[in-house]
Amino acid sequence: MPSYDLERLARRRAGAKMGFYVHATVYTAVNLLLIAVQNAATPQFHWALFPAAGWGLGLALHGLAVFFSSSGSALRQRMVEAERRRLEARDQRQQN
Repeated sequence: MPSYDLERLARRRAGAKMGFYVHATVYTAVNLLLIAVQNAATPQFHWALFPAAGWGLGLALHGLAVFFSSSGSALRQRMVEAERRRLEARDQRQQN
């Protein structure tokens, strides 16, 4: 793989990980705020668990997609190659 492609892939993966970390930080901050509101307003009913659970599921799926993605899979590689061929063919048509 050329160094340009490696650099691009590394930047994309670093960006995906940074996106997950931002998502996790916002999740933590918002849910701590919701817990504080819940404890102040209705300490007898723990309603803050419901948004935490739903959003937590989304956060977990985001983490799986970022850290356990199949970026090296054969299917993905075939799709990238097909797209590259399509773009090259389009460029050839535009040059003629």
